[in-house]
Amino acid sequence: MDLGLRDRVCLVTGSTTGIGLETAKLLAAEGARVIVTGRDPERAEHARAESGAALGLAADLSDSGGAGQLVNGAVSELGPIECLVNNVGDAYQVAFDQLTDEQWDSMWQLNVMSYVRCIRAVLPAMREAGRGVIVNVSSTAGKRPSTGMPNYSVTKAAVLSLSRLVADLYAKDGIRCNAVAPGPTATGAWLGEGGLADQQAARSNHTRVEVLRAVGAGRPLGRLAEPEEIAAVICFLCSERASYVTGSAWSADGGTVPIII
Repeated sequence: MDLGLRDRVCLVTGSTTGIGLETAKLLAAEGARVIVTGRDPERAEHARAESGAALGLAADLSDSGGAGQLVNGAVSELGPIECLVNNVGDAYQVAFDQLTDEQWDSMWQLNVMSYVRCIRAVLPAMREAGRGVIVNVSSTAGKRPSTGMPNYSVTKAAVLSLSRLVADLYAKDGIRCNAVAPGPTATGAWLGEGGLADQQAARSNHTRVEVLRAVGAGRPLGRLAEPEEIAAVICFLCSERASYVTGSAWSADGGTVPIII
């Protein structure tokens, strides 16, 4: 199926690993001109080569000026951004009463304000062109909070609200905005050393293997997602095949959150 993405300029944030990298690969395979990005220049360049992207740029999106610098750099090389995938983010296990103000603020800056700033940076060109697509990666924790990840859950709920807000504001300009809410996914965030599985094991009487088994079993489909499964949903929402889809929050969670919408 032709997704109608050939030659579209697509920026994917947080795309040196995991869901972001797999999204970049799929978009590039569809003929899009993809920009991958991460904090480290070497990792960004490695992701560009691995994914087949057109450009790899380093940017710290937790910094207030990072989004503008990233978008300006991408536009100078490839032209206006036609599709933005906001994927960058952080997650960790922590008790609610142990979180500091600084931890709340730092996660808000990366998980929410980076999305706001990137959207703000691409909007003028999208409005002028009369078209554009924005996909924001949220989480099942945005629909049903995870008690083990309080600040992450709140920021991901904010991403859902932001997505609906942008969809309502700019539909008249031909801009579509949707959110994707993945469940636990087999990426470095869960599987890496010191990642969520190790963190959860350290806070419980279970081993890492037991934690991963239980997390998988907690989905009706009985397993973690593979990152390419989430990327496929993102790419569909970026595509012309989703031309009448806006303001939605697509669950890609193996049935984790037991609600209809």
